[in-house]
Amino acid sequence: MTMKRWAMAAVMAMSLTAQAQRSAEVEVKSAWARPTVAGQMGTGAFMQLRSKDGARVVGASSEIAGVVEIHEMAMDGSVMRMRPIRVLDLPPGSNVELKPGGHHMMLMDLKRPLATGEKIKVELRLETRDKKLITQPIEIEVRPRAP
Repeated sequence: MTMKRWAMAAVMAMSLTAQAQRSAEVEVKSAWARPTVAGQMGTGAFMQLRSKDGARVVGASSEIAGVVEIHEMAMDGSVMRMRPIRVLDLPPGSNVELKPGGHHMMLMDLKRPLATGEKIKVELRLETRDKKLITQPIEIEVRPRAP
């Protein structure tokens, strides 16, 4: 393959990868996390997620937390229990809300307390409709209650 053809193939591959990432990007609205108090090593984060083409949240990470998980609240008999889930489906064009008392993001093993007004960075790990894995950075504002 000539150098020119190789360069064109590389540009096309990068363009297709960028297109796949753009089409799988998740729209994030009203992202917020609760501030922590002294000695607290975890907190919840909440937001609205929307994927135009459909995707799945398969993980998340942040430099501020040792562990980031998506959790659900569910009744177990007469007791409400919180547990991590492996995948959060984002149906095409639908809003999925992470909220107190329902699905939510847990930031655990915090490296330091989180104060009202600061913004923290989290990376969502997404699986696209065609099974490609991508990451999407998001920013979450620390505030005492929903915006």
